Amino acid sequence: MTRASGRRLRAAAAFGVAAMLVATGCSVSVRSGTSNVGPTTLLVGGADNGTPALFRNFNPFSPNKRNLTTWMYEPLEVVNNLDGAETPFLATGHTQPDARTVDFHIRQGVRWSDGTAFSAADVAYTFELLRSHPALDTAGVWQHISSLSVSGDHVVFHLKNADVPAAKVIEQTLIVPEHVWRKVKDPVTYTDPNPVVTGPYTLARFTPNQYTLAKNTAYWQADKVEVQKVIVPGSSSDLAIATQGYDWAYSFFPNVDSTWVKADAQHNSYWFPPGGIVGLLPNLTKAPFDDVDFRTGLSLALDRQQIADKAEQGYVKAASQTGLLLPNEKASLNTSIPDQGMVSQDTSAALAAFAKAGYTRRGGKLVDRAGKPLSVGLTVPDGWSDWLQGAQEIIQQLRAVGITVRLDKPQPAAYQQDLQNGDFDLALGTVGGSGSLYQDYNNLLNSAFKKAVGTSTASNYERYGDATTDALLNRFRTTTDPAEQKRLADRLQSVVYAQLPEISLFYGGLWGLSSDKKFTGWPSQKNPYASLMTWGSTPLLVMTHLRLAQ
Repeated sequence: MTRASGRRLRAAAAFGVAAMLVATGCSVSVRSGTSNVGPTTLLVGGADNGTPALFRNFNPFSPNKRNLTTWMYEPLEVVNNLDGAETPFLATGHTQPDARTVDFHIRQGVRWSDGTAFSAADVAYTFELLRSHPALDTAGVWQHISSLSVSGDHVVFHLKNADVPAAKVIEQTLIVPEHVWRKVKDPVTYTDPNPVVTGPYTLARFTPNQYTLAKNTAYWQADKVEVQKVIVPGSSSDLAIATQGYDWAYSFFPNVDSTWVKADAQHNSYWFPPGGIVGLLPNLTKAPFDDVDFRTGLSLALDRQQIADKAEQGYVKAASQTGLLLPNEKASLNTSIPDQGMVSQDTSAALAAFAKAGYTRRGGKLVDRAGKPLSVGLTVPDGWSDWLQGAQEIIQQLRAVGITVRLDKPQPAAYQQDLQNGDFDLALGTVGGSGSLYQDYNNLLNSAFKKAVGTSTASNYERYGDATTDALLNRFRTTTDPAEQKRLADRLQSVVYAQLPEISLFYGGLWGLSSDKKFTGWPSQKNPYASLMTWGSTPLLVMTHLRLAQ
């Protein structure tokens, strides 16, 4: 799951927003830096971070690009990360005649913002650019592709192996203009200061403090774009977002009803759909975590909703133990799993499971067969206040069944390294939310990622390994039959539910705020066509749905 952009920097300061709103009288005004905000201009907060100043980089393949680069460049198709639904953009769609071939039909009638016609040649050029400059291929598309060919309006990708899920990796690649980029001497260091794009917006103005996008009058679906300008401040405090006329923001607001909503109760709203699963990762290379009975005991000992409430102030729900984001992915749910995979706290059943694993409670402590009390570590990144609050609740709940838990708080970079190297007992971590069921289960379960402790791995930090599960994943990767994909997804859900390679706790929210004072058509629980993330390609869906308020 994508962690909330800017979330950690905002969380501590946001607790004081409610009090400051009282002092300011909740007046809605626009600061001098955005004084040209008009009725057709969108002011977006929490969308980019210029600390201490914005650097002009719109190279779509650069890790240091400005976040709203993806409001200008377009992919072949946009994936709704909430449910995996695909919306055609520069391609009108794709077919997979077999598991090693993906055929994209490239859209006609599209022009680059400088007036040059867009074609399949631009698509082919973009992928060849990534092949010849691997540093640009941050998504690893050429790990899947063997070659590609162009035939009229079609670009056909020939894959290295039977690899049906590769289509979702390929389709999300941003496409650049060959007539511009072929003149670039070093595409890796190129900052693309004046991007030529196919998307709904072009760069209109840039300063170290903010930048402005303007509607692309040559856009191929210009009739769907009613927002004429977008203003992106380099920084936007929670107080500013709540009081200074922002239309859209991505930010976690404690007490959101008394801050963001109260600032303009008639127009301001929020939607925090599940964006991933926050759970306990047990290190399966260590006893007692290598025993499924012990993991079952841990799972049953926990009150997930209470943990969620402590961590996220009641804004998110306890997570299903299926590995699915519910209700987003309800259509994929294995209906044979009871209660949609929700696990309730049951202390008696937890103690019975611990007993099967050789641990009994004696004098209020859970002890092994030799009478030694059990003590384990729980790794959580320092500074992540919501997770730390959730961790304290986990510690209390496990103490109630006799387990002593030590809280380990490495800095975020060290935390990530500990997970990758397997240097932990239990850790809070995130799984799911990629928009691809296969990718979510593959990252969690594939034994190809099961590295020895001390050796870094990119996924499967808990180091789960099972030959039968690997076979399910391989079949999932190689079948083009939707019915078979559903059967395989059902079986993988059963693995996660029964084997507990991770113990799902609660859904990580996507912290979207919106105002319908000027624009309507925002994503919502009733209309979940996208999330309110301000980065990635999701905003392309939003900006083609917004309409001027009447």
